Amino acid sequence: MVKLAAFASGRGSNFASIAAHLKMAELPAKYTLLISDRPHPGAAEIAAAEGISFVHINSKAFSGRDEFIRQLLHELEKHEVDWITLAGYLKMIPSEVVQRYQSHILNIHPALLPFFGGKGMYGENVHRAVIESGMKVSGATVHIVDEQYDTGPVVLQDTVPVLFDDTPETLAARVLKVEHAIYPKAVELAVQDKIRLYGHRVEILR
Repeated sequence: MVKLAAFASGRGSNFASIAAHLKMAELPAKYTLLISDRPHPGAAEIAAAEGISFVHINSKAFSGRDEFIRQLLHELEKHEVDWITLAGYLKMIPSEVVQRYQSHILNIHPALLPFFGGKGMYGENVHRAVIESGMKVSGATVHIVDEQYDTGPVVLQDTVPVLFDDTPETLAARVLKVEHAIYPKAVELAVQDKIRLYGHRVEILR
């Protein structure tokens, strides 16, 4: 059984879509842990309903960075986590965690990377930037997490049109549907060991 952890700061809609897909597709995988930098995120309600352990870990609560990282790694090891999925987690993952789970951390970004990524590019900021750029398409990207914001190898992408009368809110709603479609597929590929990395390129095994 492949064991997963989710990191989420908010309502956790992608966390919910992945958890539902794992059960519906009867995959040999399950979530064992949810970690949040916030004490009462919406995602915690999803975890409680599914019997998934929830832990609030915020770096500000620790005396130093090393103690914070030790606690993160302790919880991940305690719950025997194989893969980490970021689901609206608004903090940088420490490099020590990225190295410990090398090529085993997935993230979803609400744009077509490598465009419209980087620090500060989350939520409505992304969609506003897309609209203001004049792009005719946007979409979502699932990528492997590395030690920078939104620069890891791309696993899956899909697109949506950008309409002339779009607002950040309307574009976000359209992109979210794509997120909920491709993120569970990417996690399915991960737990089935069908993702292969070649430098910055990803091969999907069939």
